[in-house]
Amino acid sequence: MVTASSLDDLLGRLRALIQDARRQALRAVDAVQVRTCWEAGRYIVEFEQGGANHAEYGARLLNRLAERLTADFGKGFDVSNLRYMRLFYQAFPKCDALRHELSWTHYRSLLRVEDAQARAWYMNEAAIQNWNTRALDRQIGTLYYERLLASKDRRLVREEAETNLSVLEATPREFVRDPVLLEFLGLPGTGKWDFGDRLLNLETRRNGISGCLS
Repeated sequence: MVTASSLDDLLGRLRALIQDARRQALRAVDAVQVRTCWEAGRYIVEFEQGGANHAEYGARLLNRLAERLTADFGKGFDVSNLRYMRLFYQAFPKCDALRHELSWTHYRSLLRVEDAQARAWYMNEAAIQNWNTRALDRQIGTLYYERLLASKDRRLVREEAETNLSVLEATPREFVRDPVLLEFLGLPGTGKWDFGDRLLNLETRRNGISGCLS
């Protein structure tokens, strides 16, 4: 006989299973996206540094690349995103130093931080404290790191930062609502789960990645 208690227990297990599966899928896509963006940035920078002719061509390079790549893969590879990828590699030239816990959206936020030491601190703190991108944006916008360095009472600064973060609504990321991921996957923002094969392929690729983000 199925009782209300046994049904609730089953539903709890199924919810936990599905939520864990979604988190794993999201982490897999994040890892592949970050690695792809870093590699794309490296290719572009190395091409631009390949000689005088390439340097002269560089002024038009991103526009030419974006025209071809958006036709093939969608707006996730437009001029703006290619510029982010190039800057990403320049800001983080050592792939091994990247934090696998962070998404491409995290790294786009980190690129706003001009000081390399501050940028590295925000990256590591975001990974350690499990900040979502809204939390990271808040901490960068309020100069959290800079205020910590300048303050004589760091405890008060930390408490203030924690209070500011507590008002942010913590909502889980989902593929169907993340435009950056949808653009990367070349999918329209329809909210339809029509890309199971792509996720499987991404997971296969992720398992083959060694060195970075592992």
